Amino acid sequence: MMDIHQILKQLPHRYPFLLVDRVLEIEKGKRIKALKNVTINEPFFMGHFPHRPVMPGVLMLEAMAQAAALLAFDAMGVTPDDKTVYYFAGIDGARFKRPVEPGDQLIMDVTLERMKAGILKFKGVTRVGENVVCEAELMCTMRTIA
Repeated sequence: MMDIHQILKQLPHRYPFLLVDRVLEIEKGKRIKALKNVTINEPFFMGHFPHRPVMPGVLMLEAMAQAAALLAFDAMGVTPDDKTVYYFAGIDGARFKRPVEPGDQLIMDVTLERMKAGILKFKGVTRVGENVVCEAELMCTMRTIA
C-alpha cells in the first residue's frame, strides 16, 4: 500500500500529470496494483470531448507507466532525485477496449517482465470494474541528467 503522500515522494509528476492516486498492492520486483480516480475535473475533458468526455488513451498508457515506475523504484530500492529521470523507451501492443469516462476508477495491474541493460519491460492491464479498458507492453529506462 502507498498513499498519495508516498507516491508524491517517488514520482516527479504533479497536477495535472500525476495519474496514480493510490497503490493497492505491491509485490517487490514482480507486480503492482494501483488506482486512478477519473473525475470530470480533469483538465483534458474540456477538449476531449466537450459533448462526450472520454479519457485519452495515451493518458491511460502514461498512468500505467507511472505505476510501472513505482514498481521499478521499489524493486531497485531507489528513490529518484533531481539528477535522474525515468523515461518511456517504447510501447507495444497497446489496445483500447472501451472508453473511460468521468466517474470511472482505473485499476492498473502492471507486472515486471524483465530487466536487462537498463531497460525494464512491463505488461500492463487496466480495468474499470471487471472490464479491460487498456492493455500494453511498456518499456522504460532511467537516465542520469546533468
